Formats: sequence, structure tokens, C-alpha cells
Amino acid sequence: MPTFAELLANTTRSAVHLEMRDHYQPSAGFEDWKAGGSGRTDRSRWTSQVQEAIARGVTMRRARIVSEPVSDYIRWEHSVTDVNIEAGEQVRWLPRRRTWDLMLPGADFWMFDQRLVRFHFDAGDGTMLDEYEFVSDPRRIAHVVAAFEMVWERAAPHEKYQV
Repeated sequence: MPTFAELLANTTRSAVHLEMRDHYQPSAGFEDWKAGGSGRTDRSRWTSQVQEAIARGVTMRRARIVSEPVSDYIRWEHSVTDVNIEAGEQVRWLPRRRTWDLMLPGADFWMFDQRLVRFHFDAGDGTMLDEYEFVSDPRRIAHVVAAFEMVWERAAPHEKYQV
């Protein structure tokens, strides 16, 4: 099974990520933020991967669908998203109430070059499971492309979304 780093290294045009949960696995950054800290952790490995992809001409977009009022986790995530932006990712936010008419997949995913989708699954408490489903059938990917683009079109750019 290819790692995320390998998938991104083989990407030539685009990598998009759709996040639809209001809480993900516990993290040191979130715990620090809840305790009154900055919530910042070392994300240099991630930013290096993003910067390398961007330098190769890959466009990276991340859309987050969130319930409002937002959870503490989303409030923290919003506060540290500047790291993603500075690395070269484009990030947008879409309130869940504006997605009722969209046909969204049942799991978060990464899509590479609109040719391969890696769906990932989380437990009810947000713990990421090491279970992925890879889809490369163009007929199935067409639905994922359409869903992401509809979300992207409606979503607010990071700097305009207030939590």
C-alpha cells in the first residue's frame, strides 16, 4: 500500500483533500491549545512535502465541511491553518448547512490528479483507522471530482471564514 508521501510524490497536477468531520484523533497541538497554548506543533515534514509538490507544479486544495457553531477542534484547526497556507495549500471552509443538496462521499479522501482517490476512515471518536480504500475507476472518480468541485465552489477561502 503506497504511503501518502509516495502518492504525493507521484502526483503531477493536483492533490485535493476533503475533510468532513468536526473532530479528528487527539493530537498534542489540540491538547496544548485547549490548555491555553498556541497549539502549534512541528509540521515541517508536511510543509516540506507540500512545498516540493507545489514546486513541481502541483496545485493542492483542501476543503473542510464543518458544523456551526464550530467545535473546539475546528476552532483550533482554523487557528493553525496558516501553516498550510504558507506552505502553498489553498484551504476553504464550508458550513455543513450549505451542503444538504450535495451528493458527498461517506468518507474523507485525498484525490490525486483526478485519477486516484484514497478514502480514509475514522472511528466515532475521531481516531484515524489504518484502513484505506483506493479507487481508480474513472466512472467512480467522476462523482468524487464533481462532489469536491461543488464544495470548493461554495466554500469560503480561509482568510474569509470566521470561526
